[in-house]
Amino acid sequence: MNKSRCAWCGTNPLYIEYHDTEWGVPVFNDDKLFEFLILETFQAGLSWITVLRKRENFRNAFDNFDYKKIVKYDENKFDELINNAGIIRNKLKIRATINNAAAFVKIQKEFGSFSKYIWKFVHNKPIVNQWENMDEIPANTELSDIISKDLKKRGFKFVGSTVIYAHMQATGMVNDHSPSCFRYKEVLI
Repeated sequence: MNKSRCAWCGTNPLYIEYHDTEWGVPVFNDDKLFEFLILETFQAGLSWITVLRKRENFRNAFDNFDYKKIVKYDENKFDELINNAGIIRNKLKIRATINNAAAFVKIQKEFGSFSKYIWKFVHNKPIVNQWENMDEIPANTELSDIISKDLKKRGFKFVGSTVIYAHMQATGMVNDHSPSCFRYKEVLI
């Protein structure tokens, strides 16, 4: 039986798997939130499929997205990463990831968890949209602008409003599944 899906995932099996199992599912786990933050950072200016194809390489290169290890990365580790052909080798994004691990830990100390911090922006409940057409879905919103500014104020890099809105979509802070998509109701909490 063919399932009705959001148009953006098309027919690519990797996109379909991501759409059907992860995208838009509310994430409250700090480890997973950090993983998506890294991936969204590297996605900036590129297509999401590029990042998905390299996801396991990123997982291996960045110690399973362990921010407690990433925060301790030195120049040797940076050199190793910049020479890793399996990931996106952008110096600024790699440095931003190391920097963001430290900023992430600071937020955890202040709020008890990154999850408590980030989810407070939506009052701990996903925003449920009802976009019928992909063209209606914004690249960023007033709320993603606010979150982006706050993260930058707290020392994060590569967290522009578009990156943050993509993070909100990926982690279920907003439900941007089309109402006709089989996942639309499944991800509601």
